[in-house]
Amino acid sequence: MTPRPAHFTWRYLGLVFVGGTAGTALREGLGLLLPAGTGLPLITLGINLVGALLLGLLLEALVRRGADAAGRRRLRLLLGTGLLGGFTTYSALASDSALLLQGGEIQRAVAYALGTVLLGGLATWLGVVLAAALHRESARGQNR
Repeated sequence: MTPRPAHFTWRYLGLVFVGGTAGTALREGLGLLLPAGTGLPLITLGINLVGALLLGLLLEALVRRGADAAGRRRLRLLLGTGLLGGFTTYSALASDSALLLQGGEIQRAVAYALGTVLLGGLATWLGVVLAAALHRESARGQNR
């Protein structure tokens, strides 16, 4: 019998569900705590950039510690797919961009959408670089 793919395993789905619930609640809490302001939706931008940075950091740190199995897989699903997936909100990016377009602010909508995606990629890359540097420093400390 062929092993069941991880995405069809209830315990893994449960980890994503729990992490996603926590991430969504965290995002909503920040949205309620911080003033919305006018113009560009800076809270959504900030949340997406922080989430992208943390996701890059997490995934690089996990990959440097070994194969995606056992505890590392559970951490990736709980914290990466679940928590940070629920925390970031690219659906809000799409709806915020649509609202800017409907308001006739075409340049701002395009700049916001493209800027978020490009800065998100940069934030992810910075997270990867940071995790790699931390890993190198940790390895140096162990070799002394």
